Amino acid sequence: MITSKRIINKIEGALDEIRPYLQTDGGDISLVEVTDDYIVKVKLSGACETCHVSMMTLKNGVEIAVKNAVPKVKQVVEISSL
Repeated sequence: MITSKRIINKIEGALDEIRPYLQTDGGDISLVEVTDDYIVKVKLSGACETCHVSMMTLKNGVEIAVKNAVPKVKQVVEISSL
């Protein structure tokens, strides 16, 4: 698991940019873990848990923002879908 504060802070910053949009619709997102091979694990909550387009939001919004912040990131996955 990656524990570098700098990398974690960059990922958290990217999530903070996305969070207001999710919260507007009654949802939220939290960082769970960053694996050694740069897979970012997140947890969707609230309305995002049951939203039928949440995976699209995850891939087209969250993943892009996180990869822009930390280009080494390979993928963003939601833990309940594992």
